[in-house]
Amino acid sequence: MEQEKNTVARIAGVNIPTNKRVEIALTYIHGIGPAKAKEITAKLGLEPQRRVQDLSDQEVLQIREAIDAGYTVEGDLRRQTAMNIKRLMDLACYRGLRHRKGLPVRGQRTHTNARTRKGKAKPIAGKKK
Repeated sequence: MEQEKNTVARIAGVNIPTNKRVEIALTYIHGIGPAKAKEITAKLGLEPQRRVQDLSDQEVLQIREAIDAGYTVEGDLRRQTAMNIKRLMDLACYRGLRHRKGLPVRGQRTHTNARTRKGKAKPIAGKKK
């Protein structure tokens, strides 16, 4: 029985940490944040302070079924997001062009900052003075 308790709960293809609270552990799944995690635990009637290691196999199965039935998560969500970006790029709309060039999409300035999107700064020859 103790070996079963120590096994890692696997939901939506993600290993859920066993020593965390259920609400927190569910946020490790891409597409489930704090609000959706709270909603899932409330719908299934699980106490928020329970740990994943204390859940029975039946409860883990209920969580897995609830997520499969009502939410787009992990691979499907990543694929959907990638397809949305690809669609914008194919349309050659402003946002698509910004994605294509690797620049900020949502109106941020690029004269300074924007290093996350632009990458590491490259030195330009003859720029002294």
